[in-house]
Amino acid sequence: MNKNIIRDLGEGLILRHGTPADEETLVKFNREIHGEGEWDEKGLEDWTRDLISGDSPTFKPGDFTIVEDTATGEIVSTCCTISQTWSYEGIPFKVGRPELVGTKKDYRRKGLVRQQFEVLHSWSAERGELVQVITGIPYYYRQFGYEMTLALSGGRAGYKAHVPELKEGETEPYAFRPAKVKDIPFIMAAYEADCHRSLVSAIRDEAEWQYELTGKRPYNINRRDVYLIENQDGNPAGFIATPPIKWGNMSALDWYGLAPGLAWADVTPSVIRFLWQRGEELAKEQELAQKMFGFWLGEDHPVYHVIPTLLPRERKPYAFFVRVPDVAAFLKVIGSRIEENLAVSPFVNHTGKLKLSFYNNGVLLDFEKGKIKAIEPLAFDELDKSDASFPSLTFLHLVFGHRTIEELTNIYADLETKDKETRELIGALFPRKNSHVWPVS
Repeated sequence: MNKNIIRDLGEGLILRHGTPADEETLVKFNREIHGEGEWDEKGLEDWTRDLISGDSPTFKPGDFTIVEDTATGEIVSTCCTISQTWSYEGIPFKVGRPELVGTKKDYRRKGLVRQQFEVLHSWSAERGELVQVITGIPYYYRQFGYEMTLALSGGRAGYKAHVPELKEGETEPYAFRPAKVKDIPFIMAAYEADCHRSLVSAIRDEAEWQYELTGKRPYNINRRDVYLIENQDGNPAGFIATPPIKWGNMSALDWYGLAPGLAWADVTPSVIRFLWQRGEELAKEQELAQKMFGFWLGEDHPVYHVIPTLLPRERKPYAFFVRVPDVAAFLKVIGSRIEENLAVSPFVNHTGKLKLSFYNNGVLLDFEKGKIKAIEPLAFDELDKSDASFPSLTFLHLVFGHRTIEELTNIYADLETKDKETRELIGALFPRKNSHVWPVS
């Protein structure tokens, strides 16, 4: 069998690895399946070419799965996985990110995506990736063991009337220029400092930053134009990241970091003026309107508090689909953070066992004087007399700080806790916390 073939699916279909020779047909496929307009298609084309080129430090052509109809040689279904490392309040964990999932209309409802996800999940397991995440349409990925349990995007926006004007005789206090490779050490430090506000964040090493700045095609839909912010003395003050393709009539940024000691209220008016100017330039190039500016920085960010009247429009976050095939293994990795949550709660120095049921399986957390003695998976026949029961994958909302135990209890009638004290303890172990993740693409 050809070494690129992963499975024979029958009926003339094979599942195989992608290769550089697939570039043109894969580009055509992704434009047709995923494109929503001329510039969106251009962005998908550049993203696909970047991935299949093998130039990415985290992705190789063989990380594409391709279902081929051998009768015609055409690609009828495909997806991929982008390996990366994320952080849970400073604790690194490996992540697999499936993306570009699509199937031609005549080949749908044949289980082709399910077969590919089985392969992607096996690759993740081999690579030690405890978590898989994907952005995508509502509901669909729940079929494959995912739940929408981590905040994605969201933010605040304003209109032309909210762009602050310079006072008469005032010069712009901050300047903006495209970031260069020499700026990477500063950018990495500012980025890491900004990530401290987020429960979950993506870790980007120097190679990934260099690829972001110099390795991707200009209109890659997941590339970001990174601009260094400089004060009037030419010293770095921070950086912003903006998409190269306008989001409709809006010019937006989805990352904004400052050097320590600088005030958001002082720098942000300059950022808004730059965003508006850049938006007008892109509007002319891409034949789109420029009517809004946006700070797409998740559910909460310091900017929202220092200029609330300039950002009257709010968009609540969407969510990443998240899969954690071995919850106990992941809880062991983040165990020290669970202990820290306990230490600042009314349950400090807690001793006792907490048996959590997920109805088909579960997990046991054993504490002694505020420290975790053991975290063990539970099989179905070990779930009797559980302290709490979580339907489906709802427990992941707590693990990723997405919802409180009270919110989940109000939504799910079959989410039960033994008593109020147990519910309070679970809330202390897994409090709601904000996350804003810039995933590696």
